[in-house]
Amino acid sequence: MQVTRFEEAQPYEAKRHYKMEALRLQGLEASDVKSFSASLSYFLPGGGAERSASPNEKVYVVLDGQATIITDEGEVDLACMDSCSIGVNEYRAVENRTNDVLTMLVIISSAIES
Repeated sequence: MQVTRFEEAQPYEAKRHYKMEALRLQGLEASDVKSFSASLSYFLPGGGAERSASPNEKVYVVLDGQATIITDEGEVDLACMDSCSIGVNEYRAVENRTNDVLTMLVIISSAIES
């Protein structure tokens, strides 16, 4: 078992994100987990993630605040304890359109090879 204490979680830079701070909880540089990573993201008011796609599946769980998730199919607002999944190569953007901090648990799979 590998434990990451919150007070020891390390921040990291997330590409194409703005007005956001992230802490790695598991996977990648935080632990030996190979099939996914788990992070905690804090989006300030007006913060978000630019429209992009990746070869990874993603799960977003809103822990506090409200997230607007925008895909090619439309957009949806997620409130506390709502979640969504983003598929392989699915385009998405994330926006915090409120004046509150958005706190989100982000789980990302390792790249799926075709």
